[in-house]
Amino acid sequence: MRTDKPIVKVALITGGAARIGASIARHLHKAGYNIALHYRQSKSSAESLSIELNDIRANSIHCFEADLLKLNDIEQLVKNTLAQWGRLDVLINNASSFYPTPLVSINEEQWHDLIGINAKAPAFLSKACSPALRKSSGCIVNISDIAANTGRKDYLIYTMAKAALATLTKSLAKELAPEVRVNAVAPGAILPPNFSASQPGLGNVEAIVSSTLAVSCLSYPGTVNDIAYAVAFLIQSTYISGQTLTVDGGKKLLS
Repeated sequence: MRTDKPIVKVALITGGAARIGASIARHLHKAGYNIALHYRQSKSSAESLSIELNDIRANSIHCFEADLLKLNDIEQLVKNTLAQWGRLDVLINNASSFYPTPLVSINEEQWHDLIGINAKAPAFLSKACSPALRKSSGCIVNISDIAANTGRKDYLIYTMAKAALATLTKSLAKELAPEVRVNAVAPGAILPPNFSASQPGLGNVEAIVSSTLAVSCLSYPGTVNDIAYAVAFLIQSTYISGQTLTVDGGKKLLS
């Protein structure tokens, strides 16, 4: 009698402790994945999510701290993931830095941070993960931004980095084919979970919701779950590669 255990797939999610990353983690965990949850500074949030999901299924999620601006940390993150479960099926390049950098005030530190997290880290993570992903016929999903195509006033370096990520998606899809598929999701205006006026820096809820709806064909704002659903769709769709799925409520139709 065979007693082989069923294969449990593994997803590595960068910046997975909160917001979009946490929603993706919950969604894939519910679908049966083990989760390697990367964080840099959000240790308490990562540990809380780990407790939550491990209570549902023991030893199904582990947290790994890493500074993705450091190549040694990137390589160690992948090694730790493989040491934990012995395989890797999905890489989600979600970690991101986001803040304004008007042309008149940009500096080299901002350049290294925004380009490093949004473009350099996904490239080197993909390199480090590619042998394991080839072995499992896995996939990569990058979290881009609709501003990668249009640009965004006062966010010069960020939009440049996301444009680089969009190009990386296409190039990796060619280079890693046919074993590994590579796609991206480009969110529009997405409200954070537990959205409230008390959150620092977010301003007035009604004003933000109104401005979001004003540039959308739909009558409701997008949420982090909408992005998680899009990521899951691209993971499951085995004949899609090199594509960017825009999730913006139809904003592009109004531009």
